[in-house]
Amino acid sequence: MNWNGVRTVVTGGASFIGSHLVEKLVELGARVTVADDFSSGRRDNLRSCKDQVEIHVVNLREYAEARAVVPEGAVVFHLAAEHGGRAFIDTHPFECWSNITLDQIVFRAAVERNSPKIIYASSACVYPVDLQEKGKRIWLKEEDAGFYGSRRESDGEYGWAKLIGEATLQSLVKQKGAKAAIARIYSAYGPRENETHAVLAWVARGFARQDPFPIWGDGRQERNFTYVQDIVEGLVRLAERVDDGSAVNLGHDQAVLVDEGVRLVCKLMDHKPKFIYDQTKPVGVYARMADLKRATEILNWRPATRFEDGLSPTIKWYRSNRDPVFVAENLEKLLWERDAVLDKGWD
Repeated sequence: MNWNGVRTVVTGGASFIGSHLVEKLVELGARVTVADDFSSGRRDNLRSCKDQVEIHVVNLREYAEARAVVPEGAVVFHLAAEHGGRAFIDTHPFECWSNITLDQIVFRAAVERNSPKIIYASSACVYPVDLQEKGKRIWLKEEDAGFYGSRRESDGEYGWAKLIGEATLQSLVKQKGAKAAIARIYSAYGPRENETHAVLAWVARGFARQDPFPIWGDGRQERNFTYVQDIVEGLVRLAERVDDGSAVNLGHDQAVLVDEGVRLVCKLMDHKPKFIYDQTKPVGVYARMADLKRATEILNWRPATRFEDGLSPTIKWYRSNRDPVFVAENLEKLLWERDAVLDKGWD
């Protein structure tokens, strides 16, 4: 697909993944509108392209505002959400449920503004928790999640809300003839992510030289940590190749133990603490693995960045943008809250 001159909207475009996607679309020549309430997104995330995009501060839970910010005929990448890492989503269930309203309003606005394609950033949290228990290593297929033919439970309020968002979008495909695609994103990490997420939490602890160094859980949890640039490439290919509202996993096929990940981060940061295991903290499911057959066959996409290779630019970015005194003094709040009031910690 030739993106040159194509009108696009990225909701949550000042956020972690959103800002990287905006940069990619600008690079491809698209005309990009960023719609964000800046509750956790940051203007500085758009520093490299701020003069090439339209930036709108908007409350997407208000239909009039959402409709006004979507240009007629624009491709809509819907990434805006109330979301954080495991600590945030486990302690903010109401905020997670509120994503249902947000998604419905954005989808309605996109359809009424004749969007040729809606790309929805969903989550691996939609998958049933009973497929991700201790002692299991199941590579999750897209058909493993859904409302029909299964009574399994998604991963908490956030997972259920995302699954409802998927079903809402698919209903618009069925009823209104909308064209859409769904990305189920697995454990994204990279520059601009906040400390509520696992990898940046480890980097923050290393940056603050925390010793002893707490590892949440027993360290044996497995994840497919996926570098943000690989996620962005997958989102663009979804927009180009999927129309029917189906879901595709965007994850990694490299399984990383939490314990191994923490120790690698500390090694790269030349930090040699004593490690302790805290099993009172939220850890989520035990093993989350992405089956990539659909992504490979439909998108011709596989992640290009191994975990160890994505860590170095992530750590470099963090060191360049965070104040060590601020991080040390505010570490616990940073690990639990996504609120942009903490913006003052950035240079």
